[in-house]
Amino acid sequence: MGTDPDRFMPPTPRKLVPRPKNSAERQARLNRIVQELDKLYPKATCALHHRNAWELLVATILSAQCTDKRVNEVTPRLFAKYPTMLDFAHAKQDEMAQDLRPTGFFNNKAKSVIGAAKTILSDFGGNVPRTMDELLTVPGAARKTANVVLGTSFGIASGIVVDTHVQRIAQRLDLTKQSEPGKIEKDLMKIVPKDRWILFSHQVIHFGRNICEARKPKCGSCPIDPICYAKDKQA
Repeated sequence: MGTDPDRFMPPTPRKLVPRPKNSAERQARLNRIVQELDKLYPKATCALHHRNAWELLVATILSAQCTDKRVNEVTPRLFAKYPTMLDFAHAKQDEMAQDLRPTGFFNNKAKSVIGAAKTILSDFGGNVPRTMDELLTVPGAARKTANVVLGTSFGIASGIVVDTHVQRIAQRLDLTKQSEPGKIEKDLMKIVPKDRWILFSHQVIHFGRNICEARKPKCGSCPIDPICYAKDKQA
């Protein structure tokens, strides 16, 4: 079942890692990265707990600038208090904000989820939209949120989720030179096959949480180490 993330070996010095010189070598390197992610996380999926597309949309809105773990601690009580979309639409914003306080930016998030409920009820008959263009009209649903919902709830590969983990790792692994999420997504969509977009983003997110951490990446236990020449690679 893949590589043991707790195994430690001296990482390969970045100066000794060969860099791809042409498109064929870049493609071969990407294939290796994908193979290793498949070994590590063959069935990776969204870490946000939910029972339907609406709950996932709410949870994803709440996950902005907040950990999935914290969101998962808040949503059970939230969905018990507001069991339907109509309950969210009729909620008082000040009260909702207090319910969301642990997730941070709670006033804006309360406004967004209430607005999302009202918009979906009025414009889409209470059904979470299944297209990118329609989802982007829902308050609180930017492109990342829409990609999460479309991919996880409906199996629709509309793009690649670019959260902080995907952004960091795409840069570390030299899969993009960009720093803006929208541009990073475009770069990844060009090189990652469309039928892998949904799984790939979940795999990279898990990889970023467990191995390729922001401050202290576990390079000694990383199966991608032999082909990684990141500037902040740990010795």
